[in-house]
Amino acid sequence: MLANSLVELDRAHLIHPVASWRGHEAAGVRLLASGKGARVRDAQGHELIDGFAGLWCVNAGYGQDSVVEAATQQMRELAYATGYFGLGSEPAVRLAARLAEAAPGDLDHVYFTLGGSDAVDSTVRFIRYYWNARGMPGKDQFISLEQGYHGSSTVGAGLTAISSFHAGFGVPYDWQHKIPSHYSYRNPAGSDDAAIIEASRAQLLAKVAELGGPERVAAFYAEPIQGSGGVLVPPKGWMRAMRDLCAELDILFVADEVITAFGRTGPLFACEEEGIVPDLITAAKGLTSGYVPMGAVFMSDRVYQVIADGAGAAAVGHGYTYSAHPVSAAVGLAVLDLYEGGLLENGRRMGARLMEGLRGLGDHPLVGDVRGRGMLAAIELVTDKAAKTPLPAASQPATRIFDRAWDQGLVIRAFGWGVIGYAPPLCCTEEEIDLIVARTRKVLDLTLEDPDIRAALR
Repeated sequence: MLANSLVELDRAHLIHPVASWRGHEAAGVRLLASGKGARVRDAQGHELIDGFAGLWCVNAGYGQDSVVEAATQQMRELAYATGYFGLGSEPAVRLAARLAEAAPGDLDHVYFTLGGSDAVDSTVRFIRYYWNARGMPGKDQFISLEQGYHGSSTVGAGLTAISSFHAGFGVPYDWQHKIPSHYSYRNPAGSDDAAIIEASRAQLLAKVAELGGPERVAAFYAEPIQGSGGVLVPPKGWMRAMRDLCAELDILFVADEVITAFGRTGPLFACEEEGIVPDLITAAKGLTSGYVPMGAVFMSDRVYQVIADGAGAAAVGHGYTYSAHPVSAAVGLAVLDLYEGGLLENGRRMGARLMEGLRGLGDHPLVGDVRGRGMLAAIELVTDKAAKTPLPAASQPATRIFDRAWDQGLVIRAFGWGVIGYAPPLCCTEEEIDLIVARTRKVLDLTLEDPDIRAALR
């Protein structure tokens, strides 16, 4: 009865993110009640493997006692400290120092936010300030990738290139521009890595020229792997090529690592895999393993010094009440300890096992593409492998596949065009990885038996 009353309260009062409001009212909420390790239970006691780590974020897994204890102790000692007026707290200072030490190259300065969306917003403000400080206010155009995701704040949603984040909101703005994704499975340039990289370089150069040349373009944003666009993995060398081109053009390169940082693809930062040092990195999610809200902007020393010199004795007028929150910082430190104490290594081993298992599903009649890196993966479903025909939209693949996986005891991300996304906690065991794969095969087999899918296959 308690669960039923909560469902009704939810219908009446709680607005859910990125949801059909009327659809949610009709369906009702699925209440999660508890979690431990890589598993969660709903209010009815149904146990599931969380193959998506909440929302790409519970990297360390649920119920880590050391994290809970760190938060509790910090709440008792000092529940809040502002960063305004030259004030601060020990956890925030120590976390910034540890993150700067671990980050690539000269990304020595860290600005804390509440999450990924406001981290992206912060980069836009910092970048505009940077170019003004350099005496180049005309560099005010921003470029990102189609199918990219950079948050759902007003500014971030404009940099995002997914239609549902634009419709009805009056974005993108006229200073926000896109070039095509590297999407290897469906790239007009073909499947050759070098051809895709060269096409992306040419597309960025063409967009820069269209906007009036490098003297008009402030920054280029890219995710090391495009998460919400369908877990799109660029060819090896793509990030380096785009970063190098931006450096040649004097355009700031922003790596959005909100999803990929903190072991999701293997190392602490995905940029390490190509040995690049962006001008700025945005991070969140795995920073606190989702236990409390926190995000971060990593800023290169070069950018920091220009802004600091440009401001002089004046304040740089950007701030959040909860920036560098001591409880969030204490949690971040405890989570870093877990990553460095073995979770990153376990994530690497389990990521290799996950990719091997998912690739083993490639012979299934519905599987067109298997892609990923580490504990970040996707399967793209089709009804014709040669033609790469997506599942029929009328079959509502996102809803159908998510519901079916839930019934099988698996939480996944089901994208609307028939892509299944995976981002399990790094603490997964071999048994749990194998169960993710086995339950996925069951979902595929059940979907294959649907009359509309069988008709599409014929």
